[in-house]
Amino acid sequence: MTDSSGPVPTDVDDRQAMEQILDRPLSQAWPKGALAPGSRVKVVRDQEWDGPWQVEFAGTIDAMGAPDLNEHAQSLSGELLYWVTFDAPQYDCDGAGPYYKAQIWGRYLRAEQAPEA
Repeated sequence: MTDSSGPVPTDVDDRQAMEQILDRPLSQAWPKGALAPGSRVKVVRDQEWDGPWQVEFAGTIDAMGAPDLNEHAQSLSGELLYWVTFDAPQYDCDGAGPYYKAQIWGRYLRAEQAPEA
């Protein structure tokens, strides 16, 4: 038997909060070919406009929810939205924040190479 009186892990809290906001469960079915949970990424700025973030920064693909198909009118065909946990708090191009995790369009992510041993 385990003690269930301790604090709930933040990832569970985050998932439950997002599911309540979205009024649907977050999928846990990872799409084939998507960046794997735990992958290190660099979040990059768009070269055609001043955004969506103030600076480029590092983060990790979060397993809170599987990547979703981006259905925004300006998304690329088949573009995915990933949950990314940031290494340090970040501000968006409008100065809002700090953010510690966000759903990021796939076009703004660059996979980082694992350091060689």
